[in-house]
Amino acid sequence: MDAADHGGLLGIDARPLYERLAADIRADLVSEAGADGARLPSERRLTERFGVSRVTVRAALNELKAQGVLVSLPARGWAVARGSLEGAGRLGRDRVQGFSDLASQRGLRMRSRVLETAIRPATVHEADLLRTVPGTELFEMRRVRYLNDLTIAVEHNRLPLSIAPAMGEADFSETSLYALLRAADPPQSPRYADYSVEARNATKEERELLDIDGPVPILSATQLTFNQDSQPIELTVQAYRGDRYTFHASITD
Repeated sequence: MDAADHGGLLGIDARPLYERLAADIRADLVSEAGADGARLPSERRLTERFGVSRVTVRAALNELKAQGVLVSLPARGWAVARGSLEGAGRLGRDRVQGFSDLASQRGLRMRSRVLETAIRPATVHEADLLRTVPGTELFEMRRVRYLNDLTIAVEHNRLPLSIAPAMGEADFSETSLYALLRAADPPQSPRYADYSVEARNATKEERELLDIDGPVPILSATQLTFNQDSQPIELTVQAYRGDRYTFHASITD
């Protein structure tokens, strides 16, 4: 779930200021359809525009350089790198972050309680979404996710077993699903996702699993994740405690 960072875990954006600024600058470039080689405003102009220090602006620009979005031009400032923003209007085009990735980025302790895992045939609906054949073996898992020992979400994952057969043997109370995918042969790199979210009442089971006592809403998120070849590899439904999760997205043409 970065990068496509569509969730504000615990309702707090704990990223360093320079990372938030880098995301804002990139969003501006996407919305303005920044072309390859387009020059950015000067660091002084960016400092004035965003109300931050020159040091923060420089750190943000260097972060975008490390991501391959910008190139530095000696004595001439900064410009958009070739091909770096192609298709960037789609949520998380560069890399989708998993729950473990986000927790690590924010310096939070993550753990999971695996409720069940199974290998079973894909239904017609699942096969249609994952662009495979009904009856194809799926790896299925349900987990409760915790951050700093606070219950955050119940997660239901479904993936074609063939993309990473090691899923059937992994201990996902400790193992990161996305780390396992990236280590598969061939590697499966979650690049972008179609994502929808809705508010609803919790089911009886969700209230028990999420330690809900009182009128706390659920944010139910459905995510279809695609790999580097634009092939769908993961169908996930997450039920978040509404008092510990907020949704953020950048919307462009």
